[in-house]
Amino acid sequence: MGPPRDPLGLAATGRAGTVERFLKPAAGYLLGAACLAWLFHDVHPREVLRTASGMNWGWVAVAICFDIASYVSQGWRWQLLLAPLGRIGTLRATQAIYVGLFANEVLPMRAGEFARTWLVSRWLASDFSAVIPSIAVERLLDGVWLAICMGLTAIFVPLPRNLAAAADVLGVAVLLATVLFLYLVYRKREQPPETARAALQHWKPVRLLLSLIDALELGLRKIGLSRSFYLAFGGSLLLLAGQILAFWFVMLACGLHLSVWVGTVVLLIVHLGTLIPNAPANLGTYQFFVVVGLGMFGVEKGAATGFSFIVFFLLTVPLWVIGLFALARTGMTLTAIRREIGVQAPRT
Repeated sequence: MGPPRDPLGLAATGRAGTVERFLKPAAGYLLGAACLAWLFHDVHPREVLRTASGMNWGWVAVAICFDIASYVSQGWRWQLLLAPLGRIGTLRATQAIYVGLFANEVLPMRAGEFARTWLVSRWLASDFSAVIPSIAVERLLDGVWLAICMGLTAIFVPLPRNLAAAADVLGVAVLLATVLFLYLVYRKREQPPETARAALQHWKPVRLLLSLIDALELGLRKIGLSRSFYLAFGGSLLLLAGQILAFWFVMLACGLHLSVWVGTVVLLIVHLGTLIPNAPANLGTYQFFVVVGLGMFGVEKGAATGFSFIVFFLLTVPLWVIGLFALARTGMTLTAIRREIGVQAPRT
């Protein structure tokens, strides 16, 4: 008897999927490692210890409070965006957000976004794809406020040329995304002829894609036409302001007595620099962009490197603790959640 046949190429597809699942996280780990190597190639670890030795713990406590408050405001905003699907409390939405943040800290490639989406879809007894529009609107609102904040900051702090160019690109991207959002919300929907749609849905990948697009457009329309959308827009400012103040208060705690506008610029640089999914918790890239940002304002690399690890540690450890508690309250593990997401994905 000859070797078993694989006419559909499923074995090759499985091997390709395995390789792809390996390469994506590997690229993130390599990027993080390269950033860490750059940070320490001319900075001694004593610099980190020296920065930590004189910290003001009062400012640290204030920073942690503002950081936690920013995620609670994100939970409040998310429950407003989820209103068309059903009622979910701010604490429940915040719990899902912390589970997602915890997953992002321990898993590569921003897996936490899928985790929190699945949890909320389960609590609302809704389809996974029906929750995705709320995540898309979150990103749009974040982008709008980032662009506005960048413009306001430029009035008080001269932005370096490269950062000003990045701000222009961000502004254009946000403007285009806003126009697309408004078009999808207010345009008159016209269904294609049944024969044409039936022909398009002949292939399963096309059918799944059309189903996802329909769900996304319908969800965006419901959110955009709801009165809670405008409250969510204001809630996005609270989220960004809380993150800025948390970052700036850690700067004060470490003896970096720079203006809040400088802290805002550095945090925006970190936000922009870590948009691309990379290593878990953005380890390496987070520190790299903190050092680059502070260097633009004359902070010596050794002190900037020490601060980058301190602010990362101080604002991440509470997230780990609360995130682990939030995950335990769900009665599930990250492995179980990932498995459930994999089961539901083909249905969307």
